[in-house]
Amino acid sequence: MTLTISAVISLLLMVFFMFAGSIKLLGWQKFIFETQLSFFKKYGLNRAAMFTVGLVEFSAALLLLISMVSSQPKWQVLGASLIAVTSVGALGFHFKFDKWTDAIPAAVTLLLSLWLLALSY
Repeated sequence: MTLTISAVISLLLMVFFMFAGSIKLLGWQKFIFETQLSFFKKYGLNRAAMFTVGLVEFSAALLLLISMVSSQPKWQVLGASLIAVTSVGALGFHFKFDKWTDAIPAAVTLLLSLWLLALSY
């Protein structure tokens, strides 16, 4: 089995956002959860906002998984679009409240999601 660039990017984004989203939803990894929650509080947001972001992230990852197993690009487009929107939001908050280095993961996920979108057309 050979993996296409699109499949590799989808897999990377899916794994990352299942991990990140599940922590925001369930708080199962204490250190990362508390670090993320402190970012949200610094931004003037609460736990409910963090849960909502986690729900969007995890949903986007599930859409990428569905697109991989069903070979239906519409789910990939929707998942990548949700990740792009989430990444833009993260970039905005990081650039406003944090050091630019804190924005690097969001910049990488934005670029990967945009690349995935470009490959979808």
